[in-house]
Amino acid sequence: MNTLFSKRLAYKKLNLEHCTDDYVSWLNNPQVYRYLETGGNYNKEKLSEYLSEVVSKKDILFWAIHLKSNGKHIGNIKIDPVNSKYGLGEYGIMMGDTEEWGKGYAKEASKAIISHCFDNLKMRKITLGVVADNEAAVNLYKTLGFEIEGVYKRHGYYDGKWSDIIRMAIFNENYKGNE
Repeated sequence: MNTLFSKRLAYKKLNLEHCTDDYVSWLNNPQVYRYLETGGNYNKEKLSEYLSEVVSKKDILFWAIHLKSNGKHIGNIKIDPVNSKYGLGEYGIMMGDTEEWGKGYAKEASKAIISHCFDNLKMRKITLGVVADNEAAVNLYKTLGFEIEGVYKRHGYYDGKWSDIIRMAIFNENYKGNE
């Protein structure tokens, strides 16, 4: 299944068609990459190489988030890597289009993808790491049902300082696998 839908959003399998100037601008915007592993310095060639690598991976679920109203690409969401043996996946999201921030799209996208992973793919657990100073993200994840599993002290360098990373997880309460 290449495309999923929620109320206002469409999730299309990320591919080379998403290699656009807008996407490059997100990756070079300090507001966007403030709490991400990437640190800017992107161009279309570098993005194309990255997308080519991602498209070829088997243990990754990666969608471009599009507005249903006009097809605009506003961000990406992924479960990477996926560990099928243990029913695990690592969540990540980037809302790249800052004009669309504050409209609830990250929450809508997260709910849709987590539901897809639990209901259709029968995953057991989804984990994530979030910079402790990124209060908006931490609060979002808590409202989605993620629980704190631990904290890595001064683990990453973000926003000009060493920062704690909070490890969080959400469990599929309906999981019927090897329990």
